Amino acid sequence: MPAARDEAAPVGTDRPNGSRDRLLDMFEAAAGRYLSGEEISRRLGVSRTAVWKQIRRLKDAGYVFDASPKLGYRLSASASALDARRIESGLSTERFGRHLTVLAKTDSTQTEAEKRAREGAPEGTLVVAEEQMSGRGRQGRVWHSPPGRGVWMSAVLRPEGPLTAVPQLTLLAAVAVCRAIRTVSGVEAGIKWPNDLLADGRKLCGILLEAVIEDGRVRHCIMGIGIDANLEESDYPEELRDKVTSLRRESGAEVDRSALIAAVMNEFEALYALYAESGFDPIRSLWESLSVTLGREISVRDARGERRGIAHSLGTQGELMMQTENGAVVPVYSGDIELYPGGTDSYGEKAR
Repeated sequence: MPAARDEAAPVGTDRPNGSRDRLLDMFEAAAGRYLSGEEISRRLGVSRTAVWKQIRRLKDAGYVFDASPKLGYRLSASASALDARRIESGLSTERFGRHLTVLAKTDSTQTEAEKRAREGAPEGTLVVAEEQMSGRGRQGRVWHSPPGRGVWMSAVLRPEGPLTAVPQLTLLAAVAVCRAIRTVSGVEAGIKWPNDLLADGRKLCGILLEAVIEDGRVRHCIMGIGIDANLEESDYPEELRDKVTSLRRESGAEVDRSALIAAVMNEFEALYALYAESGFDPIRSLWESLSVTLGREISVRDARGERRGIAHSLGTQGELMMQTENGAVVPVYSGDIELYPGGTDSYGEKAR
């Protein structure tokens, strides 16, 4: 099924005549050969000015060109650019990612996906953006989303289940993203309860599920995923530099964001099917195997104030079970979690 083309922005989109895709096809068929502006203009049936504008848009999207006054243009690299066709080519899914919109800029992919969900978009509809102006995380926090560097995307879910399933889906999404990151980048990411992925103790990904509820049941969810893929230290505000990291900073290599998006969708659909067939238990086991939370001393800040204890296990509903100082094991359903260095499996005994 072809990706949906959105006229609002140039990345992964096009004018009705498809000149952007035709231009990319021409450069890929040239296999490193220069194409003159005159030749491109003639073959596309557009002006030289229009050709220059298309080249500029491709550059803004992350494509790299060599330019010569005598020879014209040559496509040098494209792995850094988001490309709807390349995302599609990496998909092995039946639903997730198959209705795809790639935007150059948006306020928030969550807002865009929610709009589509209310208009009846099918489950698996995916909105990806090169840049978010007002990206958001949990509890209304701002998500730093500079252009051309990260994976900022939101998918429509239509789960058949009660409201209690939403926290479990957040954990399922974390497992899917963690597995995809490890496969594509080699970075040994781990999951911090409930919705963050860390590398070397610093945050590199956040996940946000927002549910629309009717009559006590979930009408639809919007699953937002923000992955700091190719950000460098200079891309972050100074106050974030010691707290966050990116796949590029951890691996030393640029990550193919289109391949990463496809990998996340592939992993998510497989786990989503497993969840529908077998319930939460297999997801919980996978989550625990990838966790950097369990066995660690933690503090929890929520409506009850601040509490400290040991992250003991994951509960059957997706809650975090915490061992308190008096030995009791109590559930934590929400709140901000801080991890402390090292860890103990019980008070006074170091975790192995």
